[in-house]
Amino acid sequence: MSDRAAHVGFDRMFANGRLTVGLFLPLWPYTGDMAALHGQSKLVQEAEQAGFAAAWVRDIPLADATFGDVGQVYDPWSALTWLAAHTSRITLATGSVIFSLRHPIDLAKQAASIDHLSGGRLVLGAASGDRPSEFPAYGVDFEGRGLRYREAVHAFRELLRPSASGVELLPKPVHGHIPLLVTGSSQQPLEWIAEHADGWLVYPGSASTPEGPIALGKKAAGWRGLIPGGAFKPVATNEWIDLAEDPRHLPTPLRGGFVLRTGSQGLLELLGRWRDAGINHAALGVQHGTRPAHEVIAQLGEEVLPHFPAIETAAPRVAAW
Repeated sequence: MSDRAAHVGFDRMFANGRLTVGLFLPLWPYTGDMAALHGQSKLVQEAEQAGFAAAWVRDIPLADATFGDVGQVYDPWSALTWLAAHTSRITLATGSVIFSLRHPIDLAKQAASIDHLSGGRLVLGAASGDRPSEFPAYGVDFEGRGLRYREAVHAFRELLRPSASGVELLPKPVHGHIPLLVTGSSQQPLEWIAEHADGWLVYPGSASTPEGPIALGKKAAGWRGLIPGGAFKPVATNEWIDLAEDPRHLPTPLRGGFVLRTGSQGLLELLGRWRDAGINHAALGVQHGTRPAHEVIAQLGEEVLPHFPAIETAAPRVAAW
């Protein structure tokens, strides 16, 4: 989609040569008590004020103990609707909705509804799914998820376009479209992703050494070389961090590299390397850190975001419903 129209949610996150920062939910993990999750939307409001570009939610239909991660627990569409009502300009993003498990009509209806309720702020990360236990529960073949994914992406986009058949899906997106970020490979060749995605959400690889961003940059450049017409399409990544109070704390991988413990100086260096490597957005997760989320968000706002601010855009459309 090389001639993609303006979209305030997408444009707040992505620009060529720029890197912005988002925040992955939940801000602290579910440990068996839903009441203990209360207060996170207030911190998202604070994150919006601090200048984070996006708030990200995940789609994990069923808790699988073998993964050790149940996400934000709430259905992503419900969580985004709540956030749409409690924020005004931060982009609302999914990382990611499992397209191979959902009917395209439901995907399009829910996405377009949230897009309207948020004033056009939805950016949709879309994945084929990596938790095999969820597929038999839906009566879906895990091995066939790649084909289902391609079909769902095509149908999703068709449903959001005007129809002359007399039967169509409403509402239509605020900006005429909803940007789709393909997550990982989603069982697709890179050529397909380069042609059909509005952007690419990729895993970061090693974040504790300079070699990791270099490898990620080569991966991003190789993909961009496949984009028809050489149009700019963004690349986003994510990292779970344990932000040390001492800004000078050296980057240290924890839990086999799944979490990066670092001070703000090391994080600034990492983000700068990603930007220089052609990465346009970094979604940071703090739920595996050792400090309270409100302290980490405040420190990021003071020491990191001034160097990687959200991109100025037109104001989101005021939702009047």
